[in-house]
Amino acid sequence: MSLTCVAIDDEPLALELVRSYVARMPEVQLLGTFEDAISGVEFLKRKNPDLIFLDINMPDISGIELAKALKEKPMIIFTTAHKQFAFDGFELEAVDYLLKPIDFERFSKAVSRAIDLKRYKANVSSTKEEPVIYVHSEYRMIKIILKDIEYIESMEDYIKIHLTNEKPVLTLMSLKKILEVLPELQFRRIHRSYVIPVSRVRSVQNKKIQLSDAILPIGESYAEQVRTWLGAKTL
Repeated sequence: MSLTCVAIDDEPLALELVRSYVARMPEVQLLGTFEDAISGVEFLKRKNPDLIFLDINMPDISGIELAKALKEKPMIIFTTAHKQFAFDGFELEAVDYLLKPIDFERFSKAVSRAIDLKRYKANVSSTKEEPVIYVHSEYRMIKIILKDIEYIESMEDYIKIHLTNEKPVLTLMSLKKILEVLPELQFRRIHRSYVIPVSRVRSVQNKKIQLSDAILPIGESYAEQVRTWLGAKTL
């Protein structure tokens, strides 16, 4: 899948680096580079690129302010020399956050995430590809293959997605929100703190569900719902 992009940065050397890196990636087309945010915004009004490489610390308007002001938001990869802006990039759901100086390998990984996300949003996939969702974690988009989810645990403002054969993924989201993007019949809430994939249920006893690799409690307020979709007389 091809990807169109622009770069906005007040440092000419930074823009030259983006140009040189994009030239090494045949799947990416650079539509333009801009040394000031105002010129960049004017271009964005006429064009609709898939992705913006956006510097955060610019003199006329910051990259954060620019991103917030855009009505039609392309995917964004923030570039900056300042770590303290990372959380702002996370809040704006940036695809990635690149800390200068940027090497090609790290740049390439960020672009690959953007291409994956474009494919996912456009729902362009073959029948052989696994169903996936994307979540924000560690200031970048992370792909989660649905069949790899063991269960999802609420942790106050965050959720922890427990995976088979991989470390858990922590993301700023509620169980209610994650359920909105998960297939309804495949994932169910069994407790105020837990969502499970139905396919992993092995047994139910004493108001506890045995999954492939975990035993989780069934909340009192969810017991009737669980009993209904399990088709069980008792729990």
